Amino acid sequence: MAQAELIVDLDALVANWRALSDRSAGEAGAVVKADAYGLGLAPVATALARAGARRFFVAEAEEGAALRAALGAGPEIFVFNGHMAGDADTIRAADLVPLLNSPEQVARHLEAAPEAPCGVQLDSGMNRLGLEPADWAEVRPRLPAPRLVMSHLACADDADHPMNARQLAAFRAMTEGVDAPRSLAATGGVLMDPGFHFDLTRPGIGVYGGLPFAEARPVVTLRLPVIQTREVAPGESVGYGMTWIAERDARIATVAGGYGDGLHRIMGPHLAFHAGETPCPVRGRISMDLIGVEVTHLDAPPETLELLGAHQGVDDLAAHAGTIGYEILTALGQGRYARRYTGG
Repeated sequence: MAQAELIVDLDALVANWRALSDRSAGEAGAVVKADAYGLGLAPVATALARAGARRFFVAEAEEGAALRAALGAGPEIFVFNGHMAGDADTIRAADLVPLLNSPEQVARHLEAAPEAPCGVQLDSGMNRLGLEPADWAEVRPRLPAPRLVMSHLACADDADHPMNARQLAAFRAMTEGVDAPRSLAATGGVLMDPGFHFDLTRPGIGVYGGLPFAEARPVVTLRLPVIQTREVAPGESVGYGMTWIAERDARIATVAGGYGDGLHRIMGPHLAFHAGETPCPVRGRISMDLIGVEVTHLDAPPETLELLGAHQGVDDLAAHAGTIGYEILTALGQGRYARRYTGG
């Protein structure tokens, strides 16, 4: 294998979506923004549509247009960022539903694309996107019947956090009497009390195998080819900065991959690859294109080493980098990998 290979198990991805759909009190949509969290918008969304997803969420209108090209007519496509300046033609052509976030967006939509459907995003306390209560009260009489009224939970990865109850109460108060489907829960919210679910849930990271959906099936396998194996004597170092020095004879495999492929440099001191069932620790710093891995304890030099798979998931990598699985997946999506899809 000349190139690192990123394998996406579409059957596992669909199984995760179905499991979250089964837990939802209402309908389950699917969040496919950022190129389906880096795993490929068209193949991922197509697999989810075949599984029964009919409502999809993207961040911006350009993503929505690409999704419409992949899915064709029928499914609803909601745009979290709403109606930005210059979006009107794309919204009409791709039959998108912008989730309006401010009085300015409401005015823009009613002026530039009054015939196009829209939804509304409300700020229930996260202070990121959405209409404030006073703004919502002012624009609500001027809006046509929205396709969806939604908000977003700030602390859903911690089911016991008091912010969840505060936001639930705020969302209920702001949407009392609304004649439209309502949505508050993404993956974390789906795993909480059904009172958070309303008419539509928005599974995202759990579909792709990440926390807080601990029962998710692994979706991503990442294998890197070994370019060269060399013997390192005691006292010799590996990689930039001499951060690792051999204390005994060691065999080091240099693999093709690095922070240019979303494998963050900070992971290095704690990271291990796998050769079958056997962990193989990283030695020295992760560089842009290359990583040193100790394989002294293997019977023979490997041709490839596995970084993601059954033994190590995206949240394991995230822990080594001091971040979250979302960032790992989207960073991998920018890497120089040969993508392969199975199942679906």
